[in-house]
Amino acid sequence: MPDTNALAWTPAHRLREMIATREISPVEVAQASLDRIDRFNDKLNAYLAVIPEQALETARAAEQAVMDGDELGPLHGVPTSIKDLEPMAGVRFTSGSLIYKDRIADEDSLSVTRIKDSGAVILGKTNTSEYGHIGTNENRLGDACRNPWNTERTSGASSGGAGSSVAAGITPLAQGSDGAGSIRIPAGLCGIYGIKPTQGRVPRYSTGIDSWHWFNYSNIGPMARDVTDAATLLQILAGPHPDAEHLTIQEDPADYIAALGRGVKGLKIAYSPDIGGVAVDPEVREVVGRAAKSFEEMGATVEEPGFKIDSPEAMFDLLMTIWRCRTYSTNGQLLEQRELLTDYLRDGLEGGEKVTGAELWHAYSRLEFYRHYVREFFKDYDLLLTPTLATPAFKVGEHPDVIGGQSVPDRLWGFSPFTYPFNMCGNPAATAPAGFSSDGLPIGLHIVGRWGDEETVLAASKAFEDARPWAGVKPAGFE
Repeated sequence: MPDTNALAWTPAHRLREMIATREISPVEVAQASLDRIDRFNDKLNAYLAVIPEQALETARAAEQAVMDGDELGPLHGVPTSIKDLEPMAGVRFTSGSLIYKDRIADEDSLSVTRIKDSGAVILGKTNTSEYGHIGTNENRLGDACRNPWNTERTSGASSGGAGSSVAAGITPLAQGSDGAGSIRIPAGLCGIYGIKPTQGRVPRYSTGIDSWHWFNYSNIGPMARDVTDAATLLQILAGPHPDAEHLTIQEDPADYIAALGRGVKGLKIAYSPDIGGVAVDPEVREVVGRAAKSFEEMGATVEEPGFKIDSPEAMFDLLMTIWRCRTYSTNGQLLEQRELLTDYLRDGLEGGEKVTGAELWHAYSRLEFYRHYVREFFKDYDLLLTPTLATPAFKVGEHPDVIGGQSVPDRLWGFSPFTYPFNMCGNPAATAPAGFSSDGLPIGLHIVGRWGDEETVLAASKAFEDARPWAGVKPAGFE
């Protein structure tokens, strides 16, 4: 029998190799992951739905395919999870909402279909904030999702369950989505890797305003402990589809695995510790500054030219105007049951209802000025490095309103000023573990690329991972 603790920390690409060579069975791997859910989910609340029978049935079919000598997919037999904002046929589909606590999905989303086609074994649906509306993982379905590095601390959100699951060694990788930082926030707080691809890189079925509207900032992407695993899952998810043409990038994606060996030598990289004045914890600034400096040791040129989008207050106002208006336009009917909503989603819907046409028009106009600024900036630089977040993980429900001695525009969003600007311009952006705070909490390095250039982001991430490996450090109690 394999060492199940060792399996828990084995990268997905290595599990795939071991399964293909019959060194381990997909059933053994799936059962080991399900056992870890049994052990740890009460502490973490990472999963809203677990499907052991279906997972083991898939694993047995994967084992038979190996025995029959069938062609195997890139994640054949590898355990993973789906965020509960994506439907999966026959499985509970809550969107993190008490209103839909008993809803069962009728069909798979396109991303779920692609993950299934890759041969992966899906264990269940991971926790999320209600409709993915904030960057911490509280909802009315149960306890908040917890951070494996300190279960009194937030996991981040809205892909909080995915981040917690990967960080705790339940799955080596997970599907997430990112509308204002929802991959990068939990990945950064939980000490794993995550990448938000370019807007339109990963398609969604073009049904309804929620998917086709061009100000849908949300991007589906991978979360993993290993850059190679993330690149593998992104390769599976990315690329055009005939049923999802509108606002989807129509070119086939690059070979992300091949890009991982490129390194960073010769790249011109910008570093901004505060993107023009946002509040940042001093420890975060120090840890990320050292991480940025390491790129010079790898052969890149690193400069600090100044990157100032707008004032923190103006950027937050821009986000909220469009975000709340879009939320109300797609989910305003939820206000009919407002007593069942979380405070933050109710407030967001009510705020969106009040946005005037003039306010929305001005927001769209300002957004285009910002997008132009970012395009011009990346004419001079290959990458931009920043902190992923302004603070390490804080206690559940205790959002900071002062960071580094500076007040923030909004308590719910003040810790994440670096993430949402790159949803609004659509650029690819990743977070990689950069180090730890003095009390042992992960701190992330944010790696932002040119629009459409996931390859360079992934290559830089892999070079950083090779120079400063992080996957061997595990949260206490989950080894």
